[in-house]
Amino acid sequence: MQLGFIGFGEVGFELSRGLKQEGLDGIMAYDPLANDPQYGGLVKERAKEAAVGLLESPLDVAKRCDVLIAAVPGSKAEAAALAVIPALNATKVYADVSTSSPKTKQTIAAAILPTGGLFADVALMDSITQYRHRVPSLVSGNGSDRFIQALSPYHMCLEKVSDKPGEAIANKLVRSIYMKGLASLGLELLEAASALEVTPRVLKSIADSMNNVTFEDKLNFLVTAAAIHAARQAHEMADAAAMLVEIGIEPLMTEATRKRLQWLADKRLREKFHGQKPKRWEQVVQAWETSEG
Repeated sequence: MQLGFIGFGEVGFELSRGLKQEGLDGIMAYDPLANDPQYGGLVKERAKEAAVGLLESPLDVAKRCDVLIAAVPGSKAEAAALAVIPALNATKVYADVSTSSPKTKQTIAAAILPTGGLFADVALMDSITQYRHRVPSLVSGNGSDRFIQALSPYHMCLEKVSDKPGEAIANKLVRSIYMKGLASLGLELLEAASALEVTPRVLKSIADSMNNVTFEDKLNFLVTAAAIHAARQAHEMADAAAMLVEIGIEPLMTEATRKRLQWLADKRLREKFHGQKPKRWEQVVQAWETSEG
């Protein structure tokens, strides 16, 4: 197998050096910043460390490699695929590991289909810097099987979702609602705690609450409690937002939380559950899906 990367930023670098350690030699890559005055040095340094050969164009990589991994920003994913279309054929697998939308992945797959090439939508489901090539990944699209067959021997952790492009990345994007949202909440929390000089006590209180149960149990508790107390919680968040405004902090996440809780309160689930907290979050989801509110 000859592996090539379209885009050689952090993702391409971490995957490459992990695969190199597993014995995969001769990896090639193209990155538009390779000759950039500001970033070119970093690209070349990473390529040298991972023993990756830098080529002059994406077409050069596509012509010489039978498995291509496009590791570009989501906004560049479609353009990256279209740039190599002339070199694709039935011997090639084009894998997109970007965080572009399911619709974009489907558009790319449709563009590749007439060439006879196969497409794999690959979603990296955890930290690439922590796991490198062993990062847990989901794969969908008509090229899933061949991509998994080619790279599993090098200990990539690949799980097939389906033959439909877009289904793998859908899992990641939904996960990102929580993971990136948690980071954003953390930023707002720390900004407020620092301004009010309450950081140690607040962090300890949150840690005491979060560290003594599993994620699943905490999620279940929070969602089922919100089903009954959403109106009160929304009012609490309105007060929190007002406090932040008073100290000069824009309550972006706090206001978003208030709106989501008000949305839940408007579903009138407290009445549906007769004021009794349901046991499972699945009951809450079913109740709001069938609610007329």
